[in-house]
Amino acid sequence: MRRLAAVVLLVVISAAGLAATSATDSARERVDLNLVLAVDSSSSVDPEEFALQMAGIAEAFRAPAVIEAIEGGAHHAIAVTLMEWSNATWQRENIGWTVIRDAASAHAFADQVENAPRLIYGGATSISGGLRFALKRLAASPRPAERAVIDVSGDGANNQGAPVAAARRDAMAAGVTINGIAVINEEPDLEQYYRTEVIGGPGAFALVAKDYEDFAQAILRKLLREIEAVPVAGAHPLVAPAGTPTREPS
Repeated sequence: MRRLAAVVLLVVISAAGLAATSATDSARERVDLNLVLAVDSSSSVDPEEFALQMAGIAEAFRAPAVIEAIEGGAHHAIAVTLMEWSNATWQRENIGWTVIRDAASAHAFADQVENAPRLIYGGATSISGGLRFALKRLAASPRPAERAVIDVSGDGANNQGAPVAAARRDAMAAGVTINGIAVINEEPDLEQYYRTEVIGGPGAFALVAKDYEDFAQAILRKLLREIEAVPVAGAHPLVAPAGTPTREPS
């Protein structure tokens, strides 16, 4: 009888230990931010401008301030993916979901961005199509996160596909924030368009880059604001599976 009791006690202790380990592993898997970098690859972006976008993103992830912001989060990690967009049906994931938690992983991601080939060449400007694809990428993230952000950069207003409003509404209903960088070298009024038609959700904001040479500074400022943002009470950064009805945000 004593032996049976000892065995039961051992099983209970082992189960408790496994549960604690599982909880620890689960905590490690959670990140502070799931971030989709949505890069404009439409016809208005020539090869040099596309390269400047990618170089700017790489430079930002090597910045000590960005790495410090990532390490200073509650979970000390973020998950990032990079996609390209142009036409309503032309979107491609360029770099898959990557967890960044320190200087080594940030620099490795920066190297990937800097050396990534362009996957989409030309096409119209469908911000709505880009947002829809970005929502699907968020739904596919392997890491639960405190916040979910779509980071849109582009140099033109939506000119193909569905209006931006519906995609924006679905993102907001899912608790996702859309931030933007308006590159105003071709459309001087684009900043206002991004502010009124594109960005949305908890803490949303838009920044301006005068041209693609100014992009690096804009994306650095943008990443710092996104990574350091405090989660909004009541927000639910979970993207509903495809086909799930969404509601108007209250």
